[in-house]
Amino acid sequence: MIVDGVLILDFGSQYTQLIARRIREQHVYCEIQPCTYALDDIKAIEPRAIVLSGGPARVFAEGSPTVDPGVFDLGVPVLGICYGMQLTSHLLGGNVERADEREYGPARLEVVKPEGLLHGFQVGSHVDVWMSHGDRVESLPPGFQTIAQTSSSPFAAVANLERQIFGVQFHPEVAHTPRGVEMLRAFLFEVAGCKPNWTPGSFVEQTVESIKRQVGDRAAVCGLSGGVDSSVAAMLVSRAIGDKLTCIFVDNGLLRKDEAESVVHTYRDHFGLKLIHVDAADEFLEALAGVSDPEKKRKIIGKIFIDVFQREAQKLEDVGYLVQGTLYPDVIESLSFKGPSAVIKSHHNVGGLPDTLHLELVEPLRLLFKDEVREVGEAMGMPHDLLWRHPFPGPGLAVRCPGLIEKEKLDILREADAIFMEELRAADLYDKIWQAFCVILPVRTVGVMGDERTYDYVIGIRAVDSRDGMTADWSRIPHEVLARISTRIINEVRGCNRVCYDISSKPPSTIEWE
Repeated sequence: MIVDGVLILDFGSQYTQLIARRIREQHVYCEIQPCTYALDDIKAIEPRAIVLSGGPARVFAEGSPTVDPGVFDLGVPVLGICYGMQLTSHLLGGNVERADEREYGPARLEVVKPEGLLHGFQVGSHVDVWMSHGDRVESLPPGFQTIAQTSSSPFAAVANLERQIFGVQFHPEVAHTPRGVEMLRAFLFEVAGCKPNWTPGSFVEQTVESIKRQVGDRAAVCGLSGGVDSSVAAMLVSRAIGDKLTCIFVDNGLLRKDEAESVVHTYRDHFGLKLIHVDAADEFLEALAGVSDPEKKRKIIGKIFIDVFQREAQKLEDVGYLVQGTLYPDVIESLSFKGPSAVIKSHHNVGGLPDTLHLELVEPLRLLFKDEVREVGEAMGMPHDLLWRHPFPGPGLAVRCPGLIEKEKLDILREADAIFMEELRAADLYDKIWQAFCVILPVRTVGVMGDERTYDYVIGIRAVDSRDGMTADWSRIPHEVLARISTRIINEVRGCNRVCYDISSKPPSTIEWE
């Protein structure tokens, strides 16, 4: 059952996770399920409201994703967004056609009737919204009326007030719709009657109880990396089952400077977790020798990690569960199980577990965003410095070393990255930047040091601002800080003679380089 929560049915939109994020920001619980989610299952979880996401398909195309029309007869409010609105109209007797004028980007919305998600708006007022569609509703289903319009979309927002079914052609979930949060709040609280009772504290309480029920009297093992995600997951499970949890920390030789020592000290000595430290650096680097393709590197690292982890886990007794710090963005970018969305890159901690592992997964953070994970950690009293460490990928420095993985390059990268972090902290920028790191490029350039010619590697520095990792923009670090970083790296790190700053956003780039 979803208590005072919302069910989001996904039609493959890359914005679906943003809908979830905006709803959760209002302290309302929500779940995302594929549009194929069975009607009986929907009835069983008793959602307070249902949201139909956008998507790339056309409702009138053969094989386009759809939903059981019974969704509209459940007696709960429904909000269709973009494709979700078009599908609602299509299924309930309206007409959807290819638009003569497509709308992509900003549009000016005129409020016709301040009802539903436009509750509190003024008749005739104009609101900036973000459009992204090539089809549009040409005629409304019976019982529907226009509540807002644009110059090219007479049915930009529609409603069946009696049945509490709403549709919007624009995207209220994106930042480019400045008053979109107000609209979602009106739908959640004025229409659906949701209560803002989903908090980090309530999540901890519910999750701990859920873990207790799932694990029972068995033991669990956790692949602890020392990052925020695996750390919070481990602490949640530890709170639920105590010393029946064993953490295995695998040093893959791809960690940041002094990372291994820090992890052991923090979790074994400070938090008192049962921790096994495995130095497998040579095993990983040997397997990566001669490999430059980024996907092959990820798969090799994932395979070796599982091999090493499994070898150690099999030494333990009565272990039935594997704890992972998998987050929602990992899932979104790796698997299309939430609808027909695109696969961007693989993650070694999402899917792909071998049958020989014989362990059931415990993923307490699977539907959380990074900032929500931090809030949960704070609710459990975990230290600020640990929770607000910048994200670090599972494959480690391998994704920050394009081309061949070589120990010399990794050592250069580690030293450069340590200097970058030191300077960000000294400038009081570390906590203001979502993620920052160095990359060693697979090229050498000519330089001059002490009147001597050098031919060394290039270090790229990357810093981005983001809310959840799904989109990101490059951080505007002051030039004088960049100058200090460059000078220190070139002067102090032997093997590099040039520093570049990456000023690309996500999309079209990814945050990491590989």
